[in-house]
Amino acid sequence: MTAVSSSPITQVTPMAAPNLQPQLLTRLHLDLRSQRFSVDRDTIMNLPESVLLCLFPNGLVLSRQSMAFTDGGDNDDEEEVYNVDFDPDCLTFVLEFFRVTQENFYGSATNPGLFAAQQHLAETLPVHDFAPTNNPLLTKQAIIVLREELEYFAIPPKSDEPSTDEHGLPNDTLLDVKRKCGNVLLEKRNIFTALQRNVNKENNVAEQHLIDMLCMSGFDREDTWGYRALEPHRCSISSIALVLLKTGIQHLDTPSPTNPSVNHVLLDSQQMATAQKLLLFWRKPARKCWWDGLEVEVPGYESGPPKAVKLWARRVWTLELSLVSFGSLCSACSGLIVVQV
Repeated sequence: MTAVSSSPITQVTPMAAPNLQPQLLTRLHLDLRSQRFSVDRDTIMNLPESVLLCLFPNGLVLSRQSMAFTDGGDNDDEEEVYNVDFDPDCLTFVLEFFRVTQENFYGSATNPGLFAAQQHLAETLPVHDFAPTNNPLLTKQAIIVLREELEYFAIPPKSDEPSTDEHGLPNDTLLDVKRKCGNVLLEKRNIFTALQRNVNKENNVAEQHLIDMLCMSGFDREDTWGYRALEPHRCSISSIALVLLKTGIQHLDTPSPTNPSVNHVLLDSQQMATAQKLLLFWRKPARKCWWDGLEVEVPGYESGPPKAVKLWARRVWTLELSLVSFGSLCSACSGLIVVQV
């Protein structure tokens, strides 16, 4: 006969541990300033790192936060909405640009893209030149991402009238000046004007090299910001420009001599070498900050005479390279659901 232990530990039947593994989300529901977005997880993860940091400054969680505490009730499938302080029109602009870029590069079942005509380069180039393992530019479309965050401080001309109330807050006259200064800066859409002005003033060789490198890689010196908008309730303007990286791969309209059904492709080795330098910014955003002083003329308050206002602007540039992979953004906008609430 087997003795029964008196220990309460051995007498308790062990219980199976509950499965607390969080469930990964397939779609994320975002509320961007009262505009609802529903975006695929893969689409979010393939956005530029600098944009992700703006969307989720405290980190992005891709699993259900309540999964470990669910009791199997009726509310288990309730949507988890992430409130995001980001311009919804800017996000739409970025997603649409990435979607069109992917379609043009990878094509579709009925319309082959650029990759179909150039994929032989990865197989025929010597290993010591541009090996695909070291150079993803042969198999992926690269996008240069340039963002500017501009904070401006208006210094209106001296006046006998106070510009603040008894609590030290700006009065209507000063608020009107700030708004009009923001509208003036908003219209200054040229990307390189402010940086070139700083180069001319400080004779900064490194900044001039930055402009030259960007203009050799896809930008034009007269380019304007792709999206530019005032931030609500702030003396701040956010801008973003997206351009395709010039890799030196040239697609000609004439068919290839060896295969008439494929367009002829040429490779400019010098341009490819320049493009490879920008791989340093792949998933590694670089930032530059400088102060810019200028004087603008704004309309007077309540139809008064125009006023010359001095502005100090703090500009922060973020530069990054993003690679669009096949299948990563198939539903970037086709799978994007926007609901106005």
